[in-house]
Amino acid sequence: MITTDYVSTYSGNRFYPLRPHIDKVAIEDIAHGLAYQCRFNGQTQVFYSVAQHSLIVAELVPPRLKLAALLHDAAEAYLGDMVKPLKVLLPEFAALEDKVSAIIAATYGLDFSDYAPIKRADLIALATEKRDLMPHSAERWAYLDGIAPLPGIIVAMDPSVAKQHFLQCFAQLQGQGSDSTLV
Repeated sequence: MITTDYVSTYSGNRFYPLRPHIDKVAIEDIAHGLAYQCRFNGQTQVFYSVAQHSLIVAELVPPRLKLAALLHDAAEAYLGDMVKPLKVLLPEFAALEDKVSAIIAATYGLDFSDYAPIKRADLIALATEKRDLMPHSAERWAYLDGIAPLPGIIVAMDPSVAKQHFLQCFAQLQGQGSDSTLV
């Protein structure tokens, strides 16, 4: 039996989860992986990607944090989007996610030390997603207490569109030092 200790990425790079190591962190791999990955383990009314979620979070933070917000879930491009109840049960996964996030942060010069505004934006996006994409999930999520959803309704993007918006946003933030309005 042939086994591998790596995961191949969209562009042909390799991610080694047991070390963890990524041959080359590529924004194309991140954008593709997040765009084709459905939030909430696919339990939404329509397909809604992690990339689109990341775009919303990036819109909600101050300019200096926009790039970090856009990439706050970038590790999921390599590891998958694990639902919160499972993450709580698997602390080793959370530790691995932190290591992969650190690799991505180092690659793009990100500093996640001022994470509170990103976390708040993430929760606002989550409250909006729950309202708009999970109409049968009427139960209370305690961690959303006091968090108001956005006034607008989410219109889910096709994965290819979400990927393009994600790449455009990344390019804009890289080119302008995170001091601009997003696409």
